[in-house]
Amino acid sequence: MIDALVAWHQIHYNASLQNNLFEIVVFCSKFDCVTIRASSEEERVGAKRGPTLRAQWLGKQLRELRESAKLTLKQAGDYLQRDAATISRLEVGITPARAADVLALLNLYGVSEQKIRDGMERLSRDVWQKGWWDGYASEPLGGMLDHAWLEARAREIHSYDAMVVPGLLQTREYALAVISASDADADREQIERWVKFRMARQQVLTSDAGPDVEVVLDEAVLHRVIGDPHVMRAQLEHLLDAMTRRNVTIRILPFSAGAHASPEGSFTIFDMPEPYPDVAYAETRGGSVYTEAEGAESFVRAYDSIRKAALNPDKSATVIRDAADRIG
Repeated sequence: MIDALVAWHQIHYNASLQNNLFEIVVFCSKFDCVTIRASSEEERVGAKRGPTLRAQWLGKQLRELRESAKLTLKQAGDYLQRDAATISRLEVGITPARAADVLALLNLYGVSEQKIRDGMERLSRDVWQKGWWDGYASEPLGGMLDHAWLEARAREIHSYDAMVVPGLLQTREYALAVISASDADADREQIERWVKFRMARQQVLTSDAGPDVEVVLDEAVLHRVIGDPHVMRAQLEHLLDAMTRRNVTIRILPFSAGAHASPEGSFTIFDMPEPYPDVAYAETRGGSVYTEAEGAESFVRAYDSIRKAALNPDKSATVIRDAADRIG
């Protein structure tokens, strides 16, 4: 499979044809741009929200299989009794492919290996499966809906956090302070919804099928007082409590470690079960960036290097406790 940067930017504009209003959407990745006419209400809604990661993965694999079979969009469309534009929308991820269509296309493309067929079918069903995060689909959360889905599906989550405690381990008051500071233009009601979403994400930590989470915190995070001393002390005590969970490991990267493998800042790695590729995530002012498969390997190497320089969990707990005591 082709490894790609999963970060799409959207340009919308309205047009009129014979008095019928429709929307043109241009999706641009690092590699190319695809122009799609969103011709149905379902597709217009999907276009405005942008393709989900799982819809992009499914579409990308369908495209690669079609190209390997040396078939055109029109030929695939004729087989499904659809037009070429419909197949293009499936491959871009605007309209997620349904399981029946996926299986039919696998037959057309000559894919007989059962492992591939089973994986593609699972992915096509998961694309349409709703989770608690879908209740926030209308919120301006950027890539965080995909982030919540990744957290719910991952086997393991590894993160290096240079500035603040990661969202999965934040107290409500700490999260409120972080979110309020990061978007000063948001009103109180909007901020409260974002805080509620962040708190809801934490349910994966108590789920029987939840991931194992390992976090490397830069020591600076312990000394940056967010909120007020009371909020910060409560947050540090919350980290100590979290470390007692079987599926949570926290390590501190001490100041004495000096230069390290991620001067660019924080990132998260999701170790995913089949049929999904592993994913690395970094948040920027320009938006969320997700990198999959081989593209995630540089993040894995950086994390392994940082982890080796970090303190073990017992020594890390002592450093956290000392920081909490200093706050008073």
